[in-house]
Amino acid sequence: MRKEAEVIEMILRFAVSRESIRAVVLNGSRVNSNAPKDDFRDYDVIFFVKDLQRTDFKQNRKWIDKFGELVIMQHNNFSEGYIFMMQYKDGVRIDLNFCDLKHLQKEVKKDSLTKVLLDKDDLLGKLTPPNDRTYHIKKPTEKEFSELVNEAWWIQLYVVKGICRDELIYTKYMYDVILMDSLRKLMSWKIGFRNKWQINAGKCGKWFKRLLPKKEYEEFIQLYPKADYENIWNCLSQAGKFIHKTGKELAVMLDYDYPEQDDKNVIKYIQEMKRIWEC
Repeated sequence: MRKEAEVIEMILRFAVSRESIRAVVLNGSRVNSNAPKDDFRDYDVIFFVKDLQRTDFKQNRKWIDKFGELVIMQHNNFSEGYIFMMQYKDGVRIDLNFCDLKHLQKEVKKDSLTKVLLDKDDLLGKLTPPNDRTYHIKKPTEKEFSELVNEAWWIQLYVVKGICRDELIYTKYMYDVILMDSLRKLMSWKIGFRNKWQINAGKCGKWFKRLLPKKEYEEFIQLYPKADYENIWNCLSQAGKFIHKTGKELAVMLDYDYPEQDDKNVIKYIQEMKRIWEC
């Protein structure tokens, strides 16, 4: 795999050779001192381009080969420009965002993980050193807390319905995706509170393992069920205990109300549905 210095030099060489590209910044894990240092980190790059609509980066894509031999690429448009996400055969991954120069200040201000690589016109000045404050876990409002706990209890009814109908794929989706997303959010709030809301748990909780005590982390990952109804019932029971314990702890920490009656009603309903299913 190419070294970081080599990849950055290649990106800058390309930008310098194109008159329309006026500034280049690097975002993401490559400039995040709190992110694990490994070869899987993407190069999240933004090219700020003058009169973007008049350029042909999107139409004439021969330039892509200058960065290496592709495995696969994805292209997406958005209001400020477009992005090419490129995986190369030597393991290098470059997400190259072409953004119209008129959006430069807005784009730079919204991401604290920004390092200037090139500024042909001195438009950016001296930025604050990159830090991940933009990605810190945000303290929930009471409304956000109430809605999430309600969702965590509510979605369990869909899981139960899927089991009783013998719809395994539906059941797994409702549990693994919808329910677990709620549980991850609850856990992230717990981590946020413990760290005075000055912590980044990573996308989809990917850094839970290094932020949680070993026992707590292992108990959390045990909430993920196998593709087996009996195991799903057992995990659902453990999920209920997790919501009860973590939800009540957070309610005390945040001085919010916890929905005791929802808790009791759903647990009782699930127990009854499981008894019927077993008959």
